[in-house]
Amino acid sequence: MSYVTIHGKTRLLAPALLAVALAACSGKDDSAPAAAGTPATPAAQAPAPAVSAKVQSMGTDQLRDSASTALRENRMYAPAGDNAMEYYLALRDKLPDDAAVKSALTDLQPYTLIAAEQSLAREDFPEAQRLVALIEKVDPTAPALPRLKQGISRGMEVAVKRTQEETDKVKKDAENRAKQLVEQQRLAQQQAAEATAAQQLAARQEAARKESERLEAERQAAAKREADARAAAQQVAAAPKPAAAAPTLRAVSTPAPRYPADALRSGTSGEVLVELTVGTDGSVTEARVLRANPPRVFDREALNAVRRWRFEPISSPTTTRRTLAFQPNQ
Repeated sequence: MSYVTIHGKTRLLAPALLAVALAACSGKDDSAPAAAGTPATPAAQAPAPAVSAKVQSMGTDQLRDSASTALRENRMYAPAGDNAMEYYLALRDKLPDDAAVKSALTDLQPYTLIAAEQSLAREDFPEAQRLVALIEKVDPTAPALPRLKQGISRGMEVAVKRTQEETDKVKKDAENRAKQLVEQQRLAQQQAAEATAAQQLAARQEAARKESERLEAERQAAAKREADARAAAQQVAAAPKPAAAAPTLRAVSTPAPRYPADALRSGTSGEVLVELTVGTDGSVTEARVLRANPPRVFDREALNAVRRWRFEPISSPTTTRRTLAFQPNQ
């Protein structure tokens, strides 16, 4: 198959493959909103080269074959190091005057731009940076670049700030619960001391009574002391303990849901609030829909997507909520 023929197929296949490619290639981490969970703080990393060293080391024939295969398999811009964008960029470096290569990159750039915006929307900043690097290598003057870069910078700042605020809130709540427990213990000790003093006074008064009543009075005092001690112990045992802070959820893989075909054709949008339980191994063990608008349109796809999510292992199972938005123009 000639290179020109491959490029011609690129123009024919690209529009038809958009929906499938976006679902297959953009399923990355979603740190969402941390509704009840705590989002992962984005790590500051040195940007990787737009085209991997492995791809750059390939020959032109191998690059053409790899680009053709990537297009057939809907790998237009992902995964990193094995996608049509990187193969064509490497070809352009080797064949800078090849018009077909330039045209192929022009065709692929809009899809990469959409994927970058989606990654930014779900706070997958490393993937968004990688896609922006591809766009910038294709066209350093692309109008969307400043907006995307600014969005990544602001998004990372917001995520860091949100993480700090949630950490501070958890710490403050724990401190308040600890203070409450100390105060409850102090009151219990005071009550126990007062009860003991009252018992001692009753014992002294009882000793002054007639000798015939002394033994009975001591027995009653002993029984009362034992009952009071049990009551005091029950009060201490029933004192509320500070609840353990929920484990921090750090997403590893959060594929985006598939857009239902009927809803896509009709242009229907909506959102689904899902409650999910994450096990200690990081997998989603339970998921259920709490609220959906409109009802029963996106529920199934939202649950299917959430059940495939993966997080880093945690010390104990935890339950959180996530809102999945469905917009036909995204």
